[in-house]
Amino acid sequence: MDAFYASVEQRDDPALRGLPVAVGGSRERGVVAAASYEARRFGVRSAMPSVTARRKCPELVFVPPRFEVYKAVSLQIRAIFAAHTPVIEPLSLDEAYLDVTENIQGIASATEIAERIRAEIRAATGLTASAGVSYNKFLAKLASDHRKPDGLFVITPRLGPAFVEDLPVGRFHGVGPATSARMERLGIHTGRDLRARSLAFLQQHFGKAGAYYYWIARGIDERPVRADRIRKSVGAENTFAADLATPEAARAALQPILDKVWRYCEGTGIRGRTVTLKVKYADFSQATRSRTGLAPVASRGELERLSFALLEPVFPVPRGIRLLGVTLSSLNDEPVAGEAQLRLSL
Repeated sequence: MDAFYASVEQRDDPALRGLPVAVGGSRERGVVAAASYEARRFGVRSAMPSVTARRKCPELVFVPPRFEVYKAVSLQIRAIFAAHTPVIEPLSLDEAYLDVTENIQGIASATEIAERIRAEIRAATGLTASAGVSYNKFLAKLASDHRKPDGLFVITPRLGPAFVEDLPVGRFHGVGPATSARMERLGIHTGRDLRARSLAFLQQHFGKAGAYYYWIARGIDERPVRADRIRKSVGAENTFAADLATPEAARAALQPILDKVWRYCEGTGIRGRTVTLKVKYADFSQATRSRTGLAPVASRGELERLSFALLEPVFPVPRGIRLLGVTLSSLNDEPVAGEAQLRLSL
């Protein structure tokens, strides 16, 4: 979907149409959850601190998020997908992979299916979607971003390797900013540069991910679309109105975060063995600490004890803490696919 949260808000409030809109908290400690395309022209992006977004775009209009509305619209879109194929791998509320090799309506062309789905989404929701059509997930993802917003792009098997060649590595799905910077330092700027490196070289510098980079540089991605994609973790985090400076304040601030994580565990029956504490400091630097047990965490009290143990070495802090998060992973069950991060505030 195109600027999903922001587009829903502009759809539901005509006064917002054509304006730079940010969904999220407008206060000093807020974070942008989504930005309209009008806002993006000023450099406003999701996950950007609200104060930075306001500096880039003084006319920015902040709108509080309405996640229940976004979830309802997402279900409408998911129903449209399901009318074409049962093989749907959701990535988030507004994005999914579809395998239409064998599709319910017997349409021979994947491009035609994409065109129909986009038209049906617009008719049902009043929103626009962009689609990428290709012979594997990596290229389909690249194609879906190629002509946003409201675009459709097809990468055929003949065009795949050449399309990847000229693309900057920072545009590759699965190559984040830190990895992109490492590749740049190694002289890898484009897909062509990446393809010139040997498998051994990439594994030496990028570990297990090296094989993935080796093959996608050649337009090859054998990952199937998995309708039963398993959630790998569940977590919650909170950004605070004032920096935390003491262990007592941090332990108190963790309580609602732990409550939310454990409430999800209780509701789904899942348990996990690895507890990870995320700490973001006032200067936006970040650290994580993890502990993995032999058995799954069995109670809310045990989750609290482990989280507090991970928190203890953080103090004393040279600078305040602006965000804390707790994630439980190494899960022992297979809940439905969905968003792995349960945000408490924005």
